Amino acid sequence: MRIDRLGELGSAPTVLAALAAAASRRGLAPPAALTGEWFGSRAVIAPSVTLSEVAPGEVFAVPVGAHADGAVGGGWFGYLSYPDPGADGRGPRLPEAAGGWSDCVLRCAADGTWWHESLSGATLSGWVTEALREPVSARGATIAWGDADRSAHQRGVRDCLEAIAAGEVYQACVCTQFTGTLDGAPVDFFVDAVTRTAPARAAFLAGDWGAVASLSPELFLRRHGEAVTSSPIKGTLPRHADPAALRASVKDVAENIMIVDLVRNDLGRIAQTGSVTVPELLAVRPAPGVWHLVSTVAARVPTDVPTGALLEATFPPASVTGTPKQRARDLLRQWEPRRRGVYCGTVGLASPVAGCELNVAIRTVEFTPSGSAVLGVGGGITADSDPVREWEECLHKAAPILASSVPGPQHRVVELPA
Repeated sequence: MRIDRLGELGSAPTVLAALAAAASRRGLAPPAALTGEWFGSRAVIAPSVTLSEVAPGEVFAVPVGAHADGAVGGGWFGYLSYPDPGADGRGPRLPEAAGGWSDCVLRCAADGTWWHESLSGATLSGWVTEALREPVSARGATIAWGDADRSAHQRGVRDCLEAIAAGEVYQACVCTQFTGTLDGAPVDFFVDAVTRTAPARAAFLAGDWGAVASLSPELFLRRHGEAVTSSPIKGTLPRHADPAALRASVKDVAENIMIVDLVRNDLGRIAQTGSVTVPELLAVRPAPGVWHLVSTVAARVPTDVPTGALLEATFPPASVTGTPKQRARDLLRQWEPRRRGVYCGTVGLASPVAGCELNVAIRTVEFTPSGSAVLGVGGGITADSDPVREWEECLHKAAPILASSVPGPQHRVVELPA
């Protein structure tokens, strides 16, 4: 593997915007990007990668790497959609799964230093060097959003409360959707949104099939060698509220603990016996527009167990389904009018060097080639839930994404070393 120090290149959105513009001018496939807190770094970007539709069972099928918090080298960028339809029975808007291999990446380390890494030992492409030296003006992208169906969501919440009272489920995540029309390019929407909100597990993928802009704060799976962790989010307050109220909320604490138990059960299906632990329980953390309760579940999974088997045991993520998981999924198909799609699925990277990291694809926008946009939001329902407050929680979560994007200042570009 080849590793070259590039130095200070600016922020991840700056670098992504420059690469996207250069790739477009040259007729190359667009870049793929992970920004926030991935692989112990601020960003991992493939300058140009062809992402194609693949079978859901084939996504992230890469040998398990074990090098944590360092070089990534390259690997498989992709997404896997939430598998279930909605009540309307319609098929997916985008392929159920898509991905592709990138031999090299640009990685921004935790200290802000950028590195070029190549699994094959290739040098940095000339067009990439040129792109990073050229100033790129910010190109605005806006979405004209329509209103989500409040009555359908409230009806779903009430149906969920009845199912809880009847003992069918203890908790379920009921979701709704905003739809809109994009004016601009998906990558420009992502660059603007990430610059404004800085989510921890953001990801951008694009291809002929459309694009995915995931502004997620949530880790689904982090796998380095035998070590596997998952950090489910359950419990939300608007950012202006007192975060201490989350730990004092009976509803939010109960919701989080129920999902922690579900994650423990999912990982326990495939982990080494006795290895499942909860190193962090009910931590209060900030996310764009809100405060969240976050817990972490850890386990040891033998490296000879393929990632596909790990996904079979744990996907879709526990925090976006319910308890018991299968019954909650069955009922959600009836309660939610439309298919979730990539929302509530997962986006990430599997590297033969650094392992696999996947987000929970919440706060995620799908873009079709025609320019339509779909944003899903939702929340966990327990016996203490109030339908009106649950709707308000959806609005709080969606607000940072629904905010209009506006053209920003010219991106700063610095000289690369000779």
